[in-house]
Amino acid sequence: MASSKTRRIAVANEKGGVGKTATILNLGAALSLKGHKVLIIDMDPQFNATLGLGIPSEEIALSVYDLVQAPGAHSARQAVLPTRWEGLELIASVPDLSGAEVELVAVTGRENRLKEGLADLDGAYDYILLDTPPSLSLLTVNVFAYASEVLVPCQTQPYAFGALSELFDTIGAIRRGINPALETSGVVATFYDQRTRVSNNTLAKLKSDPQYGPLLFDTVIRANTTVAESADAGKPVVFYRPGSYGAKDYIQLAEELAG
Repeated sequence: MASSKTRRIAVANEKGGVGKTATILNLGAALSLKGHKVLIIDMDPQFNATLGLGIPSEEIALSVYDLVQAPGAHSARQAVLPTRWEGLELIASVPDLSGAEVELVAVTGRENRLKEGLADLDGAYDYILLDTPPSLSLLTVNVFAYASEVLVPCQTQPYAFGALSELFDTIGAIRRGINPALETSGVVATFYDQRTRVSNNTLAKLKSDPQYGPLLFDTVIRANTTVAESADAGKPVVFYRPGSYGAKDYIQLAEELAG
């Protein structure tokens, strides 16, 4: 049963390739396995989260683009699609979402269009997880205006670590100007390979950093080819291969986030 207090978590990083969509899909699936009611909202025009849940385009009658373009014209609940797994649902993205950036530029209150479009979902889910584009855009700002928390995946590579400061500057600016309730729920290290010096050095830097260290989840997402295979199969790794490292890591992350 969904709680009256929904945790609205944006999974964000302004750098691509850090495991953002994989975190959305597999964390959401792991939370649903634990009995939570979970909604994934795909706010990336590349619609990888939609594909990763095996939703074909012909099943999408209403998408997140419709909710952003005309808040109030449609109920967000009408846009919710079931997946093959109980407790895990989706509001899909479509390529047209990329046009929303241009279409909303002159609109008053453009940063709150998503918040208005999703108003009728309050209390319907335990977790709403929002995927974001791999850049700071008007879509990302809309996600941050609606979310209550930001979860930050950080690949254990130096350039990913270096990009964190820009993201945290953005979160600070959103908190000051648009959404003072926005918090950072944590940083999760991804693509960790204990055999490489680079991975170990980056993880050590994250742990010792005075800003990121206190926010770092104990759970580390290890480099695992099964996660990529599961995405290709349109099936989260916890359902695709439950005994794999990838499944175990995301189940542990779900327990840590929920606990």
